[in-house]
Amino acid sequence: MDSDYIKIYSGSALIGKRIQEALLKLGIAPIVKDEGESARLAGFASSMLGNIDIYVNRDEEEKATALVLKITSENDEPT
Repeated sequence: MDSDYIKIYSGSALIGKRIQEALLKLGIAPIVKDEGESARLAGFASSMLGNIDIYVNRDEEEKATALVLKITSENDEPT
């Protein structure tokens, strides 16, 4: 089964939240997959705490990927 969605980010939930908010401001509705939170809500333990995956529609991949690169590169700069 082919999906119209593609993963554009996988990593820290904190950075992921920034990406999610920025995508929404651009009019892009991301799908966020948080295995750790899903497991916690179901009553199970998870080693995936603090990590999320963000998916967007393939039609929005180019714009979304540029945004992810911008945000993640800002976090790599020394303060």
